[in-house]
Amino acid sequence: MSLNFLPLTLTINGQQYGPMDVPEGLMMIDFLHEYVDLTGSRLGCGQGICHACVVILDNPSGTSEEIRTCITGAHFFNNKSIRTIEGAATKEKDGEVKLSPVQQAFIEHFSFQCGYCTPGFVNAATIFIEELQRHPIERAELEGAIEKALNNHICRCTGYVRYYEAVRDVALNTPGAVKGGEK
Repeated sequence: MSLNFLPLTLTINGQQYGPMDVPEGLMMIDFLHEYVDLTGSRLGCGQGICHACVVILDNPSGTSEEIRTCITGAHFFNNKSIRTIEGAATKEKDGEVKLSPVQQAFIEHFSFQCGYCTPGFVNAATIFIEELQRHPIERAELEGAIEKALNNHICRCTGYVRYYEAVRDVALNTPGAVKGGEK
């Protein structure tokens, strides 16, 4: 029995990769770790339950969605654009790294303990904040919307309260994201 290789081309964090020959059936998390040395996405459960492995898939429509890389083959992403946790922060001209508002809020709230689930939470919160910028919600709806956005993510250290508080702060401090958004 031999492996069947197929070409794969995709954009990750704004950089094009490929075409490169990748084994058919290779899970995306393995592609990220082994082929492009992006190891920030975490393999937690390996069954798509914990969401530690999610990346952001940027759709042509301008919307984004979470995709679990432990149960999604790399070739699903052929000719698509994704963002990983490594793409959340930006590098300034002077070489200094600038954290995203979500990352900064997570640090300020000490939202994580072991940090294993953090990449998935950052990606989910990033999608949530971007959605709020496109479609603002009423302040009274914010708590429920945060819960819905983060609900599928599992934190074994039970850091949920701090994650939710950090996302609330980012939402309330993002201009136009929340109507009546005073803290």
